[in-house]
Amino acid sequence: MARLPFSAALRWLLLGVAAAWLTGCATTAAPGKDYSAFRAANPQSILVLPPLNDSPEIQATASVLSHTTVPLAEAGYYVMPVTLVTETFRQNGLEMASDIHEVPPAKLHDIFGADTALYIKIVKYGVSYQVINSVAVVSAQARLVDLRSGAELWTGQASASSDEGGNNSGGGLAGMLITALIKQVVNSVSDASHPVAGVATNRLLAAGQRNGLLYGPRSPKYLKN
Repeated sequence: MARLPFSAALRWLLLGVAAAWLTGCATTAAPGKDYSAFRAANPQSILVLPPLNDSPEIQATASVLSHTTVPLAEAGYYVMPVTLVTETFRQNGLEMASDIHEVPPAKLHDIFGADTALYIKIVKYGVSYQVINSVAVVSAQARLVDLRSGAELWTGQASASSDEGGNNSGGGLAGMLITALIKQVVNSVSDASHPVAGVATNRLLAAGQRNGLLYGPRSPKYLKN
């Protein structure tokens, strides 16, 4: 058998080392979330607790809470009725989200019978005013806890902004100023962050996305992701 010249053999050796190194990088980079505990718990129902609010806007808790049911139901879970849950807490003297989040998981399971509870924290909520623009930003974190064992099954976070489509008015400086004025007027008479909260909450709780919630038993995609 003919031997390869030394330079050619060295070149093939270096290529083989590089390929092995790249393969190793590909298999170890950006590992996905571990869903073993989630799958073992196999939750059927979710109790959504009133979100903690770290923003200065008092309406943030109610706004984000109002957007949670749809993505969770579409993911295939039974969601405990928000109004019923809120009234039950109120009847038991719990109206502050911070107090509700301190209730032991086992106690929540005894009261509501849900498999899991969703704990949400609002990191940002509100409009920031700039010279020629005003932007509504909502950012939230969430964790799903098994009420039967107290184990954490999943965590996630998401953000949304009213300026994601850009701020190009197409009319030069005058157009930008007019657009900014209109946006500031609208923001001053309405909660501009509420629709943005809907986008952020859907991104946070929609199933099937990378590192997102798994589909629940009422979804046709159950056990397929």
